Amino acid sequence: MKEINSMDLVLAGRSVNESFARVSVAAFLAQLDPTLQEIAEVKTIVSEAVTNSIVHGYAEKKGSVQIKVRLYENNRVRITIRDKGKGIEDITQAMQPCFTTGGEERAGMGFSIMQSFSDRFRVRSVPGKGTTVIVDKYIGQPTDNGK
Repeated sequence: MKEINSMDLVLAGRSVNESFARVSVAAFLAQLDPTLQEIAEVKTIVSEAVTNSIVHGYAEKKGSVQIKVRLYENNRVRITIRDKGKGIEDITQAMQPCFTTGGEERAGMGFSIMQSFSDRFRVRSVPGKGTTVIVDKYIGQPTDNGK
């Protein structure tokens, strides 16, 4: 599929940058004339992924979060969010609803929420090297999963 536009953003892995990441991706996608619901879903996906990178990937350590957004023909959007943090030991377990390594203040629903708002959702991780979340979403068109 032909790429029609792209955006790359690198942020310090600090919680104060999560809202900037969310709004930046939403502003970039405005060119597709998304619905308010689509924008809310994308903002939630970005927020959850960036928060996971900061809270779980880096914990209290310094690091960066890389966000790539690619627009393709037919309003297909690919959002890739990558960190170079501690990685995930067991992705299958981490993707289970209510599983968290973040303590009592975390609900463990981040991956479930991201997946529910995505047309295609993948997580790649290598312990000690980081995690990558890849989301494909169609804006303004019916999706394969009945949304």
